[in-house]
Amino acid sequence: MGDMDVTTLYSIGELSRRTGLSVRTIRFYSDSGVVAPTTRSPAGYRLYDLDALLRLELLRTLRELGMDLATIQRVLDRELSVAEVAAAHADAMDVQIRTLQLRRSVLRVVASRGSSPEETKLMHRLTQLSGEERRRLIDDFMDGTFGTVDADPAAVAMVRAATPDLPDDPTGEQVTAWVELAELVGDEDFRARMRRTAVRQAAGRPLDIECDAGEELMEFTRQKVAEAMEAGIDPLNDRGAPVIDDLVHRFAEVLARTPDTEFRDWMAQQFEETHDPRVDRYWQLVWIVNGWHVVPNLIPVYPWLIQALRNSRDA
Repeated sequence: MGDMDVTTLYSIGELSRRTGLSVRTIRFYSDSGVVAPTTRSPAGYRLYDLDALLRLELLRTLRELGMDLATIQRVLDRELSVAEVAAAHADAMDVQIRTLQLRRSVLRVVASRGSSPEETKLMHRLTQLSGEERRRLIDDFMDGTFGTVDADPAAVAMVRAATPDLPDDPTGEQVTAWVELAELVGDEDFRARMRRTAVRQAAGRPLDIECDAGEELMEFTRQKVAEAMEAGIDPLNDRGAPVIDDLVHRFAEVLARTPDTEFRDWMAQQFEETHDPRVDRYWQLVWIVNGWHVVPNLIPVYPWLIQALRNSRDA
């Protein structure tokens, strides 16, 4: 062997220093044929070349990513070139980076919220799910919710199209929203509510009150209720009466109805059906997780409106 070749061969001790793996571990991999020595020194010591070093480094990365030895053996047995090993290594590191980014996001949330150990564990578990597993969680929710009913295909398509998908480097708000979402989709009561909403739309029920009232009146309603809420007016308080009276009259006019007690009852019922707070919450969370801009229409004006309508009816 010429001097040039000798410089590219590593003893098992040198290999251990370079890879951070113990001599014993390397010997184990060596004996099991995962990374065989390239040659032996005249004294019988194992010597490894650069390729063996790279295979060991890749093996270590894949082990750290939780890949089992049999799988790693298959990766290594493709008799990969140095270039391919490097590419595989880079891909493996991409996964590591994403995992670390997620972990960092979770830690930031825990730090800012002072989360309990239980909550921290839950957050960690849910964010650790791979993208594939997260999609399965949502698919399971879709099938469990809409699989057995005559739901409105358009409503189901809308839910499917807006699948929540946590980004690789989520903000604390997105992690928190994803955790709440994961709990929500597993809740049978919530699924039933989503189902009702979709079935109601499928039944070809008359257009809901928002459509009948028209965008202009709805915008006006949201604005008035939001102002009342900001002014701290309790819906169960007489101060809310003028706001509600005005709105009831406007709705009655647009819908050609009489603004009596019965009409107020009907209005309250319509808004209750149109806006299930938990279904609203689902959409809010999806918006946050996907990093879309939160829709201003989702200011929760309906609970106030419904309470005020019911209250004025009892007055």
